[in-house]
Amino acid sequence: MKIGIIGAGQIGGTLARRFVACGHEVKIANSRGPQTLTELARESGAKPVTVADAVRDVNLIVVTIPEKNIPALGYRPFEHVPADVVVVDTGNYYPRERDGRIAAIEAGKVESVWVSEQISRPVIKVFNNIYAKHLLENGTPVGTANRIALPVAGDDVAAKKTVMGLVDDIGFDPVDAGPLAESWRQQPGTPVYGADLDAAGVAKALASASPERTAGWTATDQSPGSFEAPV
Repeated sequence: MKIGIIGAGQIGGTLARRFVACGHEVKIANSRGPQTLTELARESGAKPVTVADAVRDVNLIVVTIPEKNIPALGYRPFEHVPADVVVVDTGNYYPRERDGRIAAIEAGKVESVWVSEQISRPVIKVFNNIYAKHLLENGTPVGTANRIALPVAGDDVAAKKTVMGLVDDIGFDPVDAGPLAESWRQQPGTPVYGADLDAAGVAKALASASPERTAGWTATDQSPGSFEAPV
C-alpha cells in the first residue's frame, strides 16, 4: 500500500517505521520541510516529502499533528485527493498540555468529527489511545494470547476495513469502535485510553465510557501549559 503521513512526531515517526517494516511504501511530511526529516528517513525507510507530495498518489493518508494545528492544515491539501483515498486521524485534544482552548470541542464536538470538518474529508479514528513506545515495540503476531487491541472508529465500511487490516499488519487486534460520532469513547480520559487492553477488554472499555469531558481534559483560562506542567 502507498501511504502518506502528515506529521513526523512520536506517532507519525512510529507509524512510518512500522508501516515500512511491513512492506508498505511510505512518504512522510511535516510543517518544517523534508530537509528536517533526513534522520527519520534514514531510520525508518520512509521518504521525506512536502505535505503536497505526501497526499499525492497514495492509497491512505495519516494525519497525525497537534489538534491546535489542524485549522492551519485545513482542507486545501485534500482538494484534489480522490474520494476513495482513506484518511486516518490519530489526534487527541490536549487543552491543558498543548492545544489550548478549542471552542467547538469544549462545547461538546467530538474531536475527530471536528477534525473531519476542518479538513473537509471523512476520517477514520485510530492509533490515538496507545503510547508511541508501545505502538513501536509491543505489536505481536495474530493469534498471540492477550494481543493488544486498538479501537477503530469511522463511518465508511470499506475505509474502516482497510485501516483495520493495517492495524493487524503492525501487530495489533483491530476492534470496530462504531461510527465517528462515537469516537469520543476512545478519547483521552476514557477507560480505553492508554490501557493496552486485549480485544475483549477494548470492547468492554468502549461500552463503559462516558461522554462527559472530565475537568482534567477541559481547558482553563491559563491553558495551555505543557505536558510536564499542564494548566
